[in-house]
Amino acid sequence: MQRDLVGYGLTPPEIVWPNGARVAVSLVVNYEEGAEMAVEAGDPENEKVGEFASVVGPGKRDLGQEQIFAYGTRVGVRRFLDAFDRHRLTSTWWMCGRAVARSPVLAAEVARRGHETACHGWVWRPQADYTDRVAEAADLDRAIAVIAEVCGQRPVGFFCRGGQSPWTRALLVERGFTYCSNGFDDDLPYWDRSVPGGPLLVVPYALDSNDAKYFHPNGFVTPQEFVDYVEAALDQAVEEARRGLSCVLNFGFHLRISGRPARFRAVERILAGIASRGDSIWVAQRRDIARHAASVLPR
Repeated sequence: MQRDLVGYGLTPPEIVWPNGARVAVSLVVNYEEGAEMAVEAGDPENEKVGEFASVVGPGKRDLGQEQIFAYGTRVGVRRFLDAFDRHRLTSTWWMCGRAVARSPVLAAEVARRGHETACHGWVWRPQADYTDRVAEAADLDRAIAVIAEVCGQRPVGFFCRGGQSPWTRALLVERGFTYCSNGFDDDLPYWDRSVPGGPLLVVPYALDSNDAKYFHPNGFVTPQEFVDYVEAALDQAVEEARRGLSCVLNFGFHLRISGRPARFRAVERILAGIASRGDSIWVAQRRDIARHAASVLPR
Protein backbone atom coordinates (compact mmCIF):
# COMPACT_ATOMS: atom_id res chain seq x y z
CA MET A 1 0.00 0.00 0.00
CA GLN A 2 1.51 3.29 -1.12
CA ARG A 3 1.49 6.17 1.34
CA ASP A 4 -0.71 9.09 0.24
CA LEU A 5 0.03 12.38 2.00
CA VAL A 6 -2.39 14.45 -0.09
CA GLY A 7 -5.72 12.64 -0.30
CA TYR A 8 -8.50 15.03 -1.24
CA GLY A 9 -6.13 17.93 -0.66
CA LEU A 10 -7.75 21.36 -0.80
CA THR A 11 -10.89 20.16 -2.59
CA PRO A 12 -12.66 17.54 -0.46
CA PRO A 13 -15.93 16.18 -1.88
CA GLU A 14 -19.20 17.66 -0.67
CA ILE A 15 -21.10 14.69 0.72
CA VAL A 16 -24.65 15.32 1.86
CA TRP A 17 -25.83 12.44 4.01
CA PRO A 18 -29.33 10.94 3.61
CA ASN A 19 -31.03 13.24 6.14
CA GLY A 20 -29.55 16.38 4.54
CA ALA A 21 -26.76 16.82 7.08
CA ARG A 22 -23.09 17.11 6.16
CA VAL A 23 -21.84 15.56 9.42
CA ALA A 24 -22.13 11.80 9.88
CA VAL A 25 -21.56 10.42 13.36
CA SER A 26 -20.40 6.85 13.94
CA LEU A 27 -20.72 5.36 17.41
CA VAL A 28 -18.49 2.31 17.84
CA VAL A 29 -18.31 -0.24 20.64
CA ASN A 30 -15.39 -2.69 20.83
CA TYR A 31 -16.33 -6.30 21.68
CA GLU A 32 -12.95 -7.86 22.51
CA GLU A 33 -13.41 -9.59 25.86
CA GLY A 34 -12.21 -13.19 25.64
CA ALA A 35 -10.19 -12.44 22.52
CA GLU A 36 -7.37 -10.61 24.28
CA MET A 37 -4.00 -12.35 24.49
CA ALA A 38 -4.22 -14.73 27.46
CA VAL A 39 -2.24 -17.75 28.58
CA GLU A 40 -5.61 -19.11 29.74
CA ALA A 41 -6.73 -19.22 26.08
CA GLY A 42 -3.55 -20.90 24.87
CA ASP A 43 -1.76 -17.73 23.78
CA PRO A 44 1.96 -17.39 24.48
CA GLU A 45 1.50 -14.24 26.60
CA ASN A 46 -1.07 -12.11 28.40
CA GLU A 47 -2.42 -8.75 27.30
CA LYS A 48 -0.50 -6.03 29.11
CA VAL A 49 -2.84 -3.04 28.65
CA GLY A 50 -5.50 -2.69 31.33
CA GLU A 51 -6.44 -0.59 34.34
CA PHE A 52 -2.82 -1.20 35.41
CA ALA A 53 0.06 -2.72 33.50
CA SER A 54 0.19 -6.46 34.06
CA VAL A 55 2.75 -7.54 36.67
CA VAL A 56 2.33 -11.29 36.15
CA GLY A 57 5.40 -13.06 34.87
CA PRO A 58 5.72 -14.63 31.41
CA GLY A 59 3.92 -17.91 30.86
CA LYS A 60 1.61 -17.59 33.89
CA ARG A 61 -2.14 -16.96 33.91
CA ASP A 62 -3.05 -13.39 34.79
CA LEU A 63 -6.34 -13.85 36.61
CA GLY A 64 -6.58 -10.16 37.42
CA GLN A 65 -6.31 -9.12 33.77
CA GLU A 66 -8.81 -11.81 32.78
CA GLN A 67 -11.30 -10.42 35.29
CA ILE A 68 -10.78 -6.83 34.14
CA PHE A 69 -11.69 -7.91 30.62
CA ALA A 70 -14.58 -10.10 31.77
CA TYR A 71 -16.22 -7.07 33.39
CA GLY A 72 -16.88 -5.78 29.88
CA THR A 73 -19.14 -8.65 28.93
CA ARG A 74 -20.54 -9.38 32.39
CA VAL A 75 -21.64 -5.77 32.97
CA GLY A 76 -20.65 -3.44 30.12
CA VAL A 77 -22.76 -5.07 27.40
CA ARG A 78 -25.94 -4.54 29.41
CA ARG A 79 -25.13 -0.91 30.18
CA PHE A 80 -24.40 -0.04 26.56
CA LEU A 81 -27.38 -1.84 25.05
CA ASP A 82 -29.78 -0.27 27.53
CA ALA A 83 -28.32 3.20 26.94
CA PHE A 84 -28.59 2.91 23.15
CA ASP A 85 -32.21 1.82 23.53
CA ARG A 86 -33.07 4.71 25.83
CA HIS A 87 -31.40 7.31 23.61
CA ARG A 88 -32.73 5.64 20.44
CA LEU A 89 -29.32 5.56 18.81
CA THR A 90 -27.71 2.96 16.60
CA SER A 91 -24.09 1.85 16.55
CA THR A 92 -21.43 -0.41 15.07
CA TRP A 93 -19.72 -3.04 17.21
CA TRP A 94 -16.18 -4.16 16.34
CA MET A 95 -16.41 -7.87 17.17
CA CYS A 96 -13.47 -10.24 17.60
CA GLY A 97 -14.38 -13.74 16.46
CA ARG A 98 -13.03 -15.48 19.54
CA ALA A 99 -14.93 -13.09 21.79
CA VAL A 100 -18.18 -13.87 19.96
CA ALA A 101 -17.50 -17.60 20.22
CA ARG A 102 -16.99 -17.35 23.99
CA SER A 103 -20.07 -15.24 24.79
CA PRO A 104 -22.50 -15.97 21.93
CA VAL A 105 -25.71 -15.14 23.81
CA LEU A 106 -24.52 -11.59 24.46
CA ALA A 107 -23.18 -11.11 20.92
CA ALA A 108 -26.46 -12.32 19.45
CA GLU A 109 -28.35 -9.80 21.59
CA VAL A 110 -26.26 -6.96 20.14
CA ALA A 111 -27.49 -7.90 16.67
CA ARG A 112 -31.05 -8.50 17.88
CA ARG A 113 -31.15 -4.93 19.20
CA GLY A 114 -30.40 -3.70 15.66
CA HIS A 115 -26.69 -2.86 15.83
CA GLU A 116 -24.10 -3.62 13.16
CA THR A 117 -21.71 -6.43 14.02
CA ALA A 118 -18.48 -5.76 12.09
CA CYS A 119 -15.33 -7.87 12.08
CA HIS A 120 -12.46 -7.02 14.44
CA GLY A 121 -10.30 -10.01 13.54
CA TRP A 122 -10.23 -13.39 15.28
CA VAL A 123 -8.26 -12.20 18.30
CA TRP A 124 -7.41 -8.72 19.54
CA ARG A 125 -4.07 -8.28 17.80
CA PRO A 126 -2.66 -6.26 14.91
CA GLN A 127 -3.08 -7.94 11.54
CA ALA A 128 0.44 -6.64 10.90
CA ASP A 129 1.63 -9.44 13.20
CA TYR A 130 0.82 -12.00 10.51
CA THR A 131 3.82 -13.06 8.47
CA ASP A 132 1.80 -15.61 6.51
CA ARG A 133 -1.06 -14.67 4.17
CA VAL A 134 -2.60 -18.12 4.52
CA ALA A 135 -2.70 -17.94 8.32
CA GLU A 136 -4.26 -14.49 8.26
CA ALA A 137 -6.88 -15.65 5.76
CA ALA A 138 -7.76 -18.66 7.92
CA ASP A 139 -8.28 -16.51 11.03
CA LEU A 140 -10.31 -13.99 9.05
CA ASP A 141 -12.54 -16.75 7.67
CA ARG A 142 -13.28 -18.23 11.07
CA ALA A 143 -14.06 -14.79 12.50
CA ILE A 144 -16.49 -14.13 9.64
CA ALA A 145 -18.09 -17.54 10.12
CA VAL A 146 -18.72 -17.26 13.85
CA ILE A 147 -20.06 -13.69 13.62
CA ALA A 148 -22.41 -14.71 10.81
CA GLU A 149 -23.62 -17.79 12.68
CA VAL A 150 -24.08 -16.18 16.08
CA CYS A 151 -25.26 -12.71 15.05
CA GLY A 152 -27.23 -13.67 11.96
CA GLN A 153 -25.45 -11.10 9.79
CA ARG A 154 -22.30 -11.61 7.76
CA PRO A 155 -19.95 -8.73 8.58
CA VAL A 156 -19.39 -6.26 5.75
CA GLY A 157 -16.94 -4.00 7.61
CA PHE A 158 -13.54 -4.65 9.12
CA PHE A 159 -11.22 -2.98 11.59
CA CYS A 160 -8.27 -4.52 13.43
CA ARG A 161 -6.20 -3.40 16.37
CA GLY A 162 -3.18 -1.39 15.29
CA GLY A 163 -2.26 -1.85 11.65
CA GLN A 164 -3.01 -4.18 8.77
CA SER A 165 -0.66 -6.58 7.03
CA PRO A 166 0.40 -6.13 3.39
CA TRP A 167 -2.39 -8.57 2.42
CA THR A 168 -5.29 -7.58 4.66
CA ARG A 169 -7.14 -5.33 2.24
CA ALA A 170 -6.79 -7.82 -0.61
CA LEU A 171 -8.20 -10.53 1.65
CA LEU A 172 -11.16 -8.27 2.47
CA VAL A 173 -11.87 -7.64 -1.22
CA GLU A 174 -11.74 -11.36 -1.95
CA ARG A 175 -14.35 -11.95 0.75
CA GLY A 176 -16.72 -9.24 -0.45
CA PHE A 177 -16.31 -6.73 2.37
CA THR A 178 -17.97 -3.38 1.73
CA TYR A 179 -15.44 -1.34 3.68
CA CYS A 180 -12.45 -1.35 5.98
CA SER A 181 -11.74 1.21 8.68
CA ASN A 182 -8.01 0.88 9.27
CA GLY A 183 -7.49 4.41 8.07
CA PHE A 184 -6.74 7.31 10.40
CA ASP A 185 -5.83 9.74 7.65
CA ASP A 186 -9.04 11.55 6.66
CA ASP A 187 -12.42 12.86 7.77
CA LEU A 188 -14.20 11.35 4.76
CA PRO A 189 -14.45 7.91 3.16
CA TYR A 190 -12.24 7.30 0.13
CA TRP A 191 -11.45 4.54 -2.35
CA ASP A 192 -8.20 2.62 -2.06
CA ARG A 193 -7.57 1.85 -5.73
CA SER A 194 -4.26 0.11 -5.06
CA VAL A 195 -5.88 -3.04 -3.65
CA PRO A 196 -5.67 -6.04 -6.00
CA GLY A 197 -9.20 -6.81 -7.17
CA GLY A 198 -10.41 -3.50 -5.69
CA PRO A 199 -11.01 -0.72 -5.16
CA LEU A 200 -11.93 -1.02 -1.50
CA LEU A 201 -13.78 1.74 0.34
CA VAL A 202 -12.02 3.05 3.44
CA VAL A 203 -14.30 4.57 6.08
CA PRO A 204 -11.68 6.24 8.31
CA TYR A 205 -11.70 5.77 12.05
CA ALA A 206 -10.22 8.02 14.76
CA LEU A 207 -8.47 7.35 18.05
CA ASP A 208 -8.45 10.86 19.51
CA SER A 209 -12.14 10.66 20.48
CA ASN A 210 -11.84 7.19 21.97
CA ASP A 211 -12.24 6.04 25.56
CA ALA A 212 -8.90 4.20 25.34
CA LYS A 213 -7.48 7.63 26.15
CA TYR A 214 -8.45 6.91 29.78
CA PHE A 215 -5.57 4.41 29.71
CA HIS A 216 -3.20 6.86 28.01
CA PRO A 217 -0.85 9.00 30.11
CA ASN A 218 -1.89 12.25 28.42
CA GLY A 219 -5.51 11.24 27.87
CA PHE A 220 -8.81 11.61 29.70
CA VAL A 221 -8.98 11.37 33.48
CA THR A 222 -12.53 12.46 34.32
CA PRO A 223 -15.71 11.62 32.41
CA GLN A 224 -16.31 15.32 31.71
CA GLU A 225 -13.01 15.59 29.82
CA PHE A 226 -14.25 12.96 27.36
CA VAL A 227 -17.64 14.69 27.07
CA ASP A 228 -16.01 18.07 26.44
CA TYR A 229 -13.76 16.59 23.76
CA VAL A 230 -16.70 15.00 21.92
CA GLU A 231 -18.75 18.20 22.15
CA ALA A 232 -15.83 20.21 20.75
CA ALA A 233 -15.59 17.83 17.79
CA LEU A 234 -19.33 18.11 17.14
CA ASP A 235 -19.30 21.90 17.44
CA GLN A 236 -16.40 22.23 15.02
CA ALA A 237 -17.85 19.82 12.47
CA VAL A 238 -21.30 21.42 12.52
CA GLU A 239 -19.74 24.88 12.16
CA GLU A 240 -17.72 23.72 9.16
CA ALA A 241 -20.83 22.10 7.68
CA ARG A 242 -22.47 25.52 7.56
CA ARG A 243 -19.60 26.51 5.26
CA GLY A 244 -20.26 23.54 2.98
CA LEU A 245 -17.73 21.03 4.37
CA SER A 246 -18.60 17.39 5.04
CA CYS A 247 -17.12 14.88 7.48
CA VAL A 248 -17.50 11.69 9.47
CA LEU A 249 -16.95 11.84 13.24
CA ASN A 250 -16.00 8.67 15.10
CA PHE A 251 -16.60 8.11 18.81
CA GLY A 252 -15.22 4.83 20.17
CA PHE A 253 -15.97 2.94 23.38
CA HIS A 254 -14.76 -0.26 25.05
CA LEU A 255 -17.00 -2.44 27.20
CA ARG A 256 -14.40 -2.91 29.93
CA ILE A 257 -13.37 0.78 29.96
CA SER A 258 -16.49 2.90 29.61
CA GLY A 259 -18.66 0.12 30.98
CA ARG A 260 -17.46 1.11 34.47
CA PRO A 261 -19.96 3.28 36.40
CA ALA A 262 -17.94 6.49 36.62
CA ARG A 263 -16.91 6.43 32.97
CA PHE A 264 -20.42 5.52 31.89
CA ARG A 265 -21.50 8.97 33.03
CA ALA A 266 -19.56 10.23 30.00
CA VAL A 267 -21.34 7.75 27.73
CA GLU A 268 -24.74 8.91 28.96
CA ARG A 269 -23.87 12.57 28.45
CA ILE A 270 -22.33 11.94 25.04
CA LEU A 271 -25.35 9.99 23.81
CA ALA A 272 -27.75 12.61 25.16
CA GLY A 273 -25.76 15.38 23.50
CA ILE A 274 -25.73 13.57 20.17
CA ALA A 275 -29.45 12.82 20.33
CA SER A 276 -30.16 16.51 21.01
CA ARG A 277 -28.42 17.65 17.81
CA GLY A 278 -31.32 16.61 15.61
CA ASP A 279 -30.86 16.77 11.86
CA SER A 280 -27.67 18.84 12.07
CA ILE A 281 -25.93 15.44 12.16
CA TRP A 282 -26.64 11.97 10.80
CA VAL A 283 -26.05 9.18 13.32
CA ALA A 284 -25.50 5.98 11.38
CA GLN A 285 -23.96 2.56 11.41
CA ARG A 286 -20.75 2.33 9.45
CA ARG A 287 -22.23 0.02 6.84
CA ASP A 288 -24.81 2.72 6.06
CA ILE A 289 -22.13 5.40 5.92
CA ALA A 290 -20.16 3.16 3.54
CA ARG A 291 -23.18 2.44 1.38
CA HIS A 292 -24.02 6.10 0.92
CA ALA A 293 -20.40 7.14 0.37
CA ALA A 294 -19.94 4.43 -2.25
CA SER A 295 -22.97 5.71 -4.11
CA VAL A 296 -21.67 9.29 -4.42
CA LEU A 297 -17.87 8.96 -4.60
CA PRO A 298 -16.46 8.20 -8.05
CA ARG A 299 -14.71 4.84 -8.11
